[in-house]
Amino acid sequence: MQRIRLRYTKRGRLRFTSHRDFQRAFERALRRAEVPMAYSAGFTPHPKVSYANAAPTGTGSEAEYLEIALTEARDPEQLRVLLDESLPAGLDVIDSVEARTSGLADRLTASVWELRLDGVDPADAGRAVAAFNAAGTVEVQRMTKNGVRTFDARPAVVHLESSEGTETHSSTADRPTDQPCAILRLVVRHVTPAVRPDDVLSGLRAVADLAPPVPAAVTRLAQGLFDEETSTVTDPLAPDREAATAPSEAETAAAATAPA
Repeated sequence: MQRIRLRYTKRGRLRFTSHRDFQRAFERALRRAEVPMAYSAGFTPHPKVSYANAAPTGTGSEAEYLEIALTEARDPEQLRVLLDESLPAGLDVIDSVEARTSGLADRLTASVWELRLDGVDPADAGRAVAAFNAAGTVEVQRMTKNGVRTFDARPAVVHLESSEGTETHSSTADRPTDQPCAILRLVVRHVTPAVRPDDVLSGLRAVADLAPPVPAAVTRLAQGLFDEETSTVTDPLAPDREAATAPSEAETAAAATAPA
């Protein structure tokens, strides 16, 4: 059984699709592309697809990941092209590797987010960011199925900065404008309870009364393992690519025993 890991996007209006909507679209794409899927056992077999840490409905993303299991080997790049052609524009498969290591979900420990705040003065956003970064705790509230929950959003945010600009990942597809706005970039650890971009916005409102006049355009730029030394988020598919190019144990042994 071959396992393939895919990176896909949610762009433009497709950011409003729910995770369930994407699952249905992707399973249709698998059938259109005639992918030899492995199926689960039981009375209602399902294609073996593992989804990892999907972005919330309404947010764009450049870095969503999933893994599929095949009954026949396929070239990862050819499979990527077929699936990309079978999905609607906006749901784009942009990377594909054969799974040669374990634990893809375990390598998704942090995300890089971009928040476009139209109608917010960059100077006001900068002051709010400074107040958030200086705060020891930032308590926010979220409605859950068990009622309102209060938690500290500050520890999960390892980096938060503000800048001014007109072009972002979300501007062309979601909200074209030539007016300046505040752009926030943040790196958030995946913790429990999960701290989402809207929780950070709630925290900015709590510490500095920053309240954008329109909803923020949110895009996940990257997702992967958080590197403590560089404070960056690394590519979670890199270990599989490295394993594909590394010499096998048999090749290494043969090289060691070969005559000089």
